[in-house]
Amino acid sequence: MIALEVNLDGLFILLFGVMIAPALVFFIIGAILSNKGKKKTGKILFILGVVYLVISFGSCGLMMA
Repeated sequence: MIALEVNLDGLFILLFGVMIAPALVFFIIGAILSNKGKKKTGKILFILGVVYLVISFGSCGLMMA
């Protein structure tokens, strides 16, 4: 029997991981640096995380729609 329907659940999970994972890394590193006294570097990493989320939800979100 030939399967005519393709299951794209794995691709959806991969794209969602690409959208979320780097921003989470930026947020975690920013939180660690903010607590250790490097407030300016932590704030920059928080801002980078937010920018990454905005851009990734825009571009990857368009690909998933």
